[in-house]
Amino acid sequence: MHIWAGVDAGKTGHHCVAIDTDGTRLLSRKVSNDEVDLTALIAEVNALGTDVTWATDLNRGGASLMIALLHAHGQRLMYIPGRTVHHASRIYRGDGKTDAKDAAVIADQARMRHDLQPLRISDEASADLRILTSRRADKAEDRTRAINRLRATLLEYFPALEAAFDYSRSKAALTLLTRHNTPDGIRRCGQTRLQSWLKNQGARSSAAVAEAAVAAARKQQTIVPGQRSASLVVAGLAAEVLRVQSELAELDALIAERGAEHPHTGVITSMPGFGPLLAAEFLAATGGDMVVFEGPDRLAAVAGLAPVPRDSGKITGNHRRPQRYDRRLLRVFYLAALSSLKSSPESRAYFDRKRAEGKSHIQAILCLARRRVNVLWAMLRDRTHYAPPGRTTALTAAA
Repeated sequence: MHIWAGVDAGKTGHHCVAIDTDGTRLLSRKVSNDEVDLTALIAEVNALGTDVTWATDLNRGGASLMIALLHAHGQRLMYIPGRTVHHASRIYRGDGKTDAKDAAVIADQARMRHDLQPLRISDEASADLRILTSRRADKAEDRTRAINRLRATLLEYFPALEAAFDYSRSKAALTLLTRHNTPDGIRRCGQTRLQSWLKNQGARSSAAVAEAAVAAARKQQTIVPGQRSASLVVAGLAAEVLRVQSELAELDALIAERGAEHPHTGVITSMPGFGPLLAAEFLAATGGDMVVFEGPDRLAAVAGLAPVPRDSGKITGNHRRPQRYDRRLLRVFYLAALSSLKSSPESRAYFDRKRAEGKSHIQAILCLARRRVNVLWAMLRDRTHYAPPGRTTALTAAA
């Protein structure tokens, strides 16, 4: 007898509902998110029938242990996105929402639908890259927030210094703010002493930074109320940004080291526009397994690069970007396409042709990214590096 087991996954526990081919509920119970209870659940469900299909609404996070155990026991596991479960619940009787109902909906959807994708466990390197790139994204957001707060605070009492530097690029300017960040303090220090202090701190372009800081200080003779407290906040934020930047550099080195161990990294980075970081983010988003995407069209659809039709009646050819797609994967292909314009004549020629057709800059980049999906797919399928044959455009060959 074929059994479908739906699992509404949570943090501390999961609810499992098992049904047969007629949709009759055979089991419904909650289990703790620990190995002993989950192993017992797997045995209990398998005792109900000889052919079991599992389905869950989470593919990571709190469901990770359950997914690993199901794979270790050779179980067939399908993935139903939470949004799909939410919309499907509306067609079932009752307005209530419980874990048991969600698990029953998941099981019934797995029983009726034939378009669900199997949930494959990521390889060790891809799993590591997913964790590391997620951590890097968090740190990058922390850095952006700290810089924005720093500039806003600095603008309140020293606008000339706020406008003097790009604090997202200049490490020397951030070093300056950790100690010298008031107009009167910078004037007392003077350009020579300021330059000497920056040089001792290992700052590059210390002379130019000191000159710009002193010039900004000479523009403002007034001490704004609250300067003392604001300067302390700015110094702390500058130190925080420098610390986060150091952590980002360490993460980049770790990601590059771990990514080099994946067999696909060499193929991906051979394509213009893909560096170690974008390659790692691509592997993290896809799990390193291209089989799950079936073909380049499916990969493009998941990345949001394949427009969906919105035709009705006599209106045809109306295409829009899909609402459900992997924004992280779209970012990878977009940035890689944008970067390739500097290093790949093939990409530049394709981009210029799209611009000549009347497309905007962003539209042309998206077209280029979509075409490059075909190229990357073929490279990974054949395990070959990017090598355009003579002057023949590899992008055209992959169309």
